[in-house]
Amino acid sequence: MRRKVRFTSGGDECVGWHYPGTNGGCVVMAGGFAVTKEPGTDLFAHRFHEAGFSVLAFDYRRIGESGGSPRQVLPLKDQLADWQAAVAVAATLPEVDPARLAVWGFSASGGHIFRVAAENPRLAAAIAQTPNADGVAAARNAARYQKPSAMLRFVGRAILDVLGGLAGREPRLVPLAAEPGTVAMLTTPDALDGERALNPGGKYPQWRQEVAARSALCLGFYRPGRHAARVRSPLLVLVCEEDRTALVQPSVDAANRAPRAELVRLPGGHYEPFLGGHERALDAELSFLRRHVLAAAPATR
Repeated sequence: MRRKVRFTSGGDECVGWHYPGTNGGCVVMAGGFAVTKEPGTDLFAHRFHEAGFSVLAFDYRRIGESGGSPRQVLPLKDQLADWQAAVAVAATLPEVDPARLAVWGFSASGGHIFRVAAENPRLAAAIAQTPNADGVAAARNAARYQKPSAMLRFVGRAILDVLGGLAGREPRLVPLAAEPGTVAMLTTPDALDGERALNPGGKYPQWRQEVAARSALCLGFYRPGRHAARVRSPLLVLVCEEDRTALVQPSVDAANRAPRAELVRLPGGHYEPFLGGHERALDAELSFLRRHVLAAAPATR
């Protein structure tokens, strides 16, 4: 049903799953920030594949099965470069029509979709699911759900991590999500749903649910929604009304700036598309892919 594919980005090896499809379309996918390809994409990738689409779901460098060191350090510019490499590889897959490529991401990777689509105007479609379109606004909101002393400890650890990185030391890691008062990347109420949404029953024990503190801090200054006006491809932005991790309004604003955007609103929190709202999210995304990817004019190889 799927096989491993390997490609190079920035001198390191990225590893992905390739699901060969039957309709010529291909969806390139990545998990959220520090979320590996299996917990981050399996639920949607299998269904896209069942609908006839090829899928290329990959790990960013320095996490999961991909190469690169130090581990769990995720510079945003490197993730964006990994997207470019993955899109280029997807266009060469034997059953894929390069005119029928789409990209899909959620959370921080959903934010990347604005940048990736803006820089690849020939994409047939792009899907940003509960995207973090404005890291500054999200960080400001996240502070409401964290204790001041824990926030100060987090910033201190991030600064020490930056300095340690310059000296070649091992990264100082923080959990991706935890209860308020814990030094963690996120303590928002719906961030705590991530375990049951992405890793039910501990299904993916190899997934390291931690990230370098310096990388988590940098995400708070990232504002990819500003690039939405440059997206020329059809763009689907899916938001959840009670999202406290990636705020709704910045994503709605980004959709309004994109010339060919469609906006879908669902009830629930950040991970609702992986939980009770999965079928509704999937129906909206499959409908979008069929209308835009399969309608794209075939390319001449």
